[in-house]
Amino acid sequence: MTKPATVRFRHNQALLAAAIIAFFGALPLADVRAYLLPVLLIPLAVGVWAWRAGTDADARGLSVRALAGQRRIAWDKVVELATDPRGRAVARLDDGQQIVLPAVRGADLPRLVSATGQTLPDAAG
Repeated sequence: MTKPATVRFRHNQALLAAAIIAFFGALPLADVRAYLLPVLLIPLAVGVWAWRAGTDADARGLSVRALAGQRRIAWDKVVELATDPRGRAVARLDDGQQIVLPAVRGADLPRLVSATGQTLPDAAG
């Protein structure tokens, strides 16, 4: 039995590199006074978010990962895949919820649908 193909969407890894640089840049500031140590938490949180957040899609459904959580959504719960005014991909669920799919842009929707094993109808046809 073959494992179903998974399509992964992640944020640009330059965000992680920027968070690491910001962390080391904030070290001298945090070293000055003990009450400035929480300043280091900001680039640390951004780095963890950039490394972890994203969307995985396969034939069974979507897996949406954020900074501190993960949610699995079966395809039969998804009513519509659309874009919001900012160009981000959104999944509308059968219970009325609207989930923004991290790291998925509107232009990525055909690749997201291809993970289901289906194809989109040709808009030009």
